[in-house]
Amino acid sequence: MSYFKDVRCIRCGHPLGDGAFFEGCPVCHAQGINVNYTTTYDLKGAKLPPRDNGQPGMYRFREFMPLPDDAVPVSIGEGNTPLLKLNRLGEKLGIANLYVKDEARNPTLSYKDRLCSLVVTKALHDKAPAVTISSTGNHGAAAAAYSAAAGLPCVIFTVPEVPQTMKTLMQALGACVIGTPTAHDRWVIMEKCVREFGWMPASGFMAPPIGSNCYGIDGYKPIAFETFEQLGNKGADLVVVPACYSDGLYGTYKGWCDLKEMGYIEKVPKMVAAEVYAPIETALAKNDGKPLSMPTNDWSVSFSIATSTATWQGIEAVRGSDGYARSSSDEETMQMQLLLGSLEGIYAEASSVTTLVAAAKLAKEGKIGPDDKVVAVLTSTGLKDPGSTQKVLPAVPTIQPEMDELRAALKDAYGVSI
Repeated sequence: MSYFKDVRCIRCGHPLGDGAFFEGCPVCHAQGINVNYTTTYDLKGAKLPPRDNGQPGMYRFREFMPLPDDAVPVSIGEGNTPLLKLNRLGEKLGIANLYVKDEARNPTLSYKDRLCSLVVTKALHDKAPAVTISSTGNHGAAAAAYSAAAGLPCVIFTVPEVPQTMKTLMQALGACVIGTPTAHDRWVIMEKCVREFGWMPASGFMAPPIGSNCYGIDGYKPIAFETFEQLGNKGADLVVVPACYSDGLYGTYKGWCDLKEMGYIEKVPKMVAAEVYAPIETALAKNDGKPLSMPTNDWSVSFSIATSTATWQGIEAVRGSDGYARSSSDEETMQMQLLLGSLEGIYAEASSVTTLVAAAKLAKEGKIGPDDKVVAVLTSTGLKDPGSTQKVLPAVPTIQPEMDELRAALKDAYGVSI
């Protein structure tokens, strides 16, 4: 039986009532602030479930999700991703206990599978006619895959700049992918579909943004539960998550808060938002801490998180855990992507390695202690956008099978002498 209690505003606690959950809190909106709802739970006497409770994937933790008892999980193997200790990279960055939670091991190679699995489960249970989403790729691919598994239509709105690899993946998984001239246009048409057709939204579409489907965000809570167990039933000191509209950041934060409330840990880890344009970092530096918009460039290699606007839920996760927010330039990000690959054998998406850039900056600032356990969430694989990586790599040389030519090629292309 689920510990789920109700749905309330993150900021003021206003209950959902009869309004639409995807619109955000009307009380806060009247005050000029767009804020998402969040699910709440009664965890009195609650415990983490045993490892062999018979539920698929992340649904081992379904008691901590907003699901009725008769809901049948739409699962294709999400969750239970590995926690890997990065000894070589950690030494280079000055972080003795550096770990990554490798979410690229999920079915569609990103942690969006967690949210979309839960959203589609709810859509199926609620008899929604279709699932819809605005996405630059990972979120859309996950929505497509789980909709396909549930037998539900999926309509995805995207923008022309998205890499063809992402568009192909979404279409291959059965989705109807539609492009719009601008990112905001995606939200305009998606909102019409939700309101006129009753489609289940897997992402947000409010402007200013509030985040995604508040029910689906709890699909990220098991990241905290799994990490806790993988660390030997111990907590982390810092947890770094890429932050766009901060669904994953806030959902993971909620999981750590659950662990604290149940008495498994004494304190919630400092949550760190890894950004591109620093909207959370800037908002937290202001006295009011309200969401704001920052100037942006046209495009970023970290396009999955390249937003100019913070959400209240992202600010709350960082502020509530006494955490930090740090941003990354494209140059810093691509350098870290290649460093991670060459030292640890992990090819992560550009947006993912912003977590390691943020951790490296905090280490240089002296905000990571010598014994601190730092967990960076790698949200997806670099194979989603190999074109960005190719631009910073040398061309592959072609040689005759002669040793002199091999020596020259290794030296010229890679700086390697033999």
